[in-house]
Amino acid sequence: MDQYWRRRTLALAGVLAGVGLLAWACTGDGDEPVQNAGAVESTSPPPPPTAMPTVTVTVTTTPDPEPARGGGPCTDQDLVFTMSAPGNIFTGSEQPQFRVTVVNTRKGSCIFDTNSLDVRITSGSDDIWSSAECRRGDSSKKTLKRGIPHVDTITWNRERACDSGNPARPGTYVADLKGKKANKQIFHLR
Repeated sequence: MDQYWRRRTLALAGVLAGVGLLAWACTGDGDEPVQNAGAVESTSPPPPPTAMPTVTVTVTTTPDPEPARGGGPCTDQDLVFTMSAPGNIFTGSEQPQFRVTVVNTRKGSCIFDTNSLDVRITSGSDDIWSSAECRRGDSSKKTLKRGIPHVDTITWNRERACDSGNPARPGTYVADLKGKKANKQIFHLR
């Protein structure tokens, strides 16, 4: 067993001696400046640097279209329409209401005619009621700023046509925002 440890000790001493010798060889003695073995002293000046190519970068920007100042008229392409109802069953004398939301998505403000919102009530192929036909008053223009919703609540009095005194019968009806891309509302009168 002593022989085993002696060999291990000698091997470790040999490794440490090799590392020390290598470290001493790499550092030198410090008196002589280290010279690059591949460098050759020359009395001629170094060659001039080769010419570098010139790179020219041209940036062209296309200005954004000017937002509408003072709000030109809104177009359907500028607007997002949604329609919702508080429920889908209306009983007794309860009048169906439809919440219509309009949001301007163009860069600037635009002028919107709220009277262009026409909620149509139908039952099968039968036209029952139109908010545009039954609306009273002059045109109502609103300036819609980008991203700020305009909300209109349209109430149906459950009559066929405008103030006809002819009530709609119980059944299934559809409310549609005429000419606009918005979800139809299917509801029932009881």
